[in-house]
Amino acid sequence: MNDAEIVEHTIAFVKETLKGAEGGHDWFHIQRVFKNTLLIAKEEKVDLLVVSLGALLHDIADAKFHDGDETVGPQLARTFLKELDIDKNTVQHVIKIIENISFKNTLTSRPDRPFDSKELQVVQDADRLDAMGAIGIARAFNYGGFKNRELYNPGIPPNLKMTKEEYKKSKAPTINHFYEKLLLLKDRMNTDTGKKLAETRHKYMLDFLEQFYKEWDPLSSGTAH
Repeated sequence: MNDAEIVEHTIAFVKETLKGAEGGHDWFHIQRVFKNTLLIAKEEKVDLLVVSLGALLHDIADAKFHDGDETVGPQLARTFLKELDIDKNTVQHVIKIIENISFKNTLTSRPDRPFDSKELQVVQDADRLDAMGAIGIARAFNYGGFKNRELYNPGIPPNLKMTKEEYKKSKAPTINHFYEKLLLLKDRMNTDTGKKLAETRHKYMLDFLEQFYKEWDPLSSGTAH
C-alpha cells in the first residue's frame, strides 16, 4: 500500500473501532484532529504519514474509558500497524506520539517529557485545539454529562496543582476543567500555527465563562467567586 492507501485503511479501522464512543472522543473528534494536523503540518517540516497516523490513532483507546490503563491504546495501535506494510521506525514513532500526547502526562514532577519530535508537537497541538473554543466547551460538558458531573459548584474550587493521578481520578464539576486544563492550553502550544489558532479559541472560552457566571448568579458581578 502507498501512503494514501495506508491512511484510508486507518480511517476505516478507526471509524469501526470507535462506533458508539462517547461523543467527545468519537470518530468525529479524530476527524477534527486529523484535519487540524494537516493544517498545522503545512507550515512544519514533518513526516506526513507519521503525523497522519498519529492523529488518527491517538485516541483509539483512551485510557479514561479503559479503567485508566494507558497501555491499551498503544497496544491496539501497534497490533493494527503491524498488519500494514510500514517500516518499524514509522510504527515506533506513531506509538510514541500516542504515548506522549496527553495533557495529563505534563502533570508530573518532571516538566520535560521523555520523548519529543516535531511530529508529536504538531499532533499534540491539533488535539489541544479540539479541547478549546466552541468544540472544546461542547466536549467538556458532553463528557461531564457522560460522567454525571455537576455543571458548576461554587463550593468546589479548581485544583490548580493536581498530580497526574489526581487529574485522572478527579470528579470535579465541569467548569473546574476549564481552569485545570482548557485555559492552560494556549500557553502550551508548540507550533506557530497552533499558537495563532489557539488565541481565538481561548478568548471564546473566556467569553463563555463570563456569560456563564452572569447567568448562574444574575446578582453577581459576572465573575467566579
